Amino acid sequence: MKRKITEQLVAWKNRPGHKPLILQGARQVGKSYILEKFGEEHYKNYVRVSLDLVPDVRNFLKENINPLEVIAYLESLYNVRITPHDTLIILDEIQDCKRALLALKYFQEEYPQYDIVAAGSLLGVAVNKGEKEQEEDESTSIVEKEAEEDFSYPVGKVDELTLYPMDFEEFLWATNNDVLAEEIREHYKTNEGLAESVHKMALDLYQKYLVVGGMPESVKIFVETHSFIECRSVQQNILNGYDSDMGKYAKPATTVKIKACWNSIPAQLAKENKKFQYKLAKKGGTAKIFGEAINWLILSGTVLKCKLVSHGHIPLTAYEDDSDFKIYLSDVGLLGAKAQMPIPMLLNAVETDNTFLGAVAENYVAQTLRANGIDLRYWKNDNTAELEFVIQDGMSVIPVEVKKGTKVKAISMNTFVQEYKSPIAYRISSKNFGLGNGIKSIPLYAAFCIEVEKISTSKFSWTDGGHKRNANFDKTLYNNKLD
Repeated sequence: MKRKITEQLVAWKNRPGHKPLILQGARQVGKSYILEKFGEEHYKNYVRVSLDLVPDVRNFLKENINPLEVIAYLESLYNVRITPHDTLIILDEIQDCKRALLALKYFQEEYPQYDIVAAGSLLGVAVNKGEKEQEEDESTSIVEKEAEEDFSYPVGKVDELTLYPMDFEEFLWATNNDVLAEEIREHYKTNEGLAESVHKMALDLYQKYLVVGGMPESVKIFVETHSFIECRSVQQNILNGYDSDMGKYAKPATTVKIKACWNSIPAQLAKENKKFQYKLAKKGGTAKIFGEAINWLILSGTVLKCKLVSHGHIPLTAYEDDSDFKIYLSDVGLLGAKAQMPIPMLLNAVETDNTFLGAVAENYVAQTLRANGIDLRYWKNDNTAELEFVIQDGMSVIPVEVKKGTKVKAISMNTFVQEYKSPIAYRISSKNFGLGNGIKSIPLYAAFCIEVEKISTSKFSWTDGGHKRNANFDKTLYNNKLD
């Protein structure tokens, strides 16, 4: 299946002087598949090493991480000639081998001509665990401390990318709706409404996506069988795998807290005020008790954190309140499965009167924005005004309102615009494209079109969600902030 991140992988390969690459992401988002496909299509050959399944490699690396000797060992083990630039070395599940992470540093320093990509599902968890344990145990022996130091993250020695679940545009590609995806992007730029029949078709596909979600295996099953029941089965298996990881990669006491927070997410999102409340995880819960558990879920990539900002001024990061936040699942399909949301209700989400469906739409937008590299923040004032999201785009802050249906109110949005003089506001709903009174109407299915100005820290290119940015994009809306 076609994934947007392929463009970024190709850009990494073609960039002179690129470093070893770490591809992070939650389990089952398709990291192994996309790297193997990348190796097949853009290299003469590739070697994939599953560090969680091949103890011989892990044992070798414990004794030797000299790049040339590592190369010689992998050549003999896999019977593949590894040559600079022509062979891609894939180190899968790198969080299960501390020394492999250290080896990336030496490859970058001594033999940068070799192309190496490492994939890590729980790398953030593993690194955080190693650092935390070293900090907490001052009695650790010198040998043990050296082992922990081996797991220190090679800051400045690697390039990084994150793979998220498939967004709605990738879902359209997978279901042979490429033309529709192009048409949606074109109408997003022009603000002209789609033909009503096309608009309804796109909404129907969006509602199907709410059930199927963006986990590649679920999308694959849907394409092959068109069975929503089979998709739910896949999603439940993924959720079970996440539960298993919580026990495998955390201490027993922490595992209990992680699962309590994890299981409370549907209830958290069901509230009118979706601020995460520790008491819903456990009566008497506090940030001190559950803070580590929340961090674990974030680092694992299974959830997304949306921070409160108290003001709509630039830079938004200066006004974040880290104690006030919302938690979304990384995939809307998994949310439906975890909440045991009836499939027929999701397939009629636009028309059905159900308060939790509003949370589903909000979760969908959150994962879409994050996949496009947009930091998740929401805003509320001291009174009753609240906006689902606020986006910093260049020199402007854009308020974003999310509604599941066609009934829209702009009270909070108007409050924000008047106070902070926003040049444009986004209203995401089931209504068609349009532009009026400073509000850009964006159908729910077009959320993947929302992009912001940013310069890639890896110097890949000026991109958005894997697509090269056109500086003249929607210039009528952004002419006051483009250089």
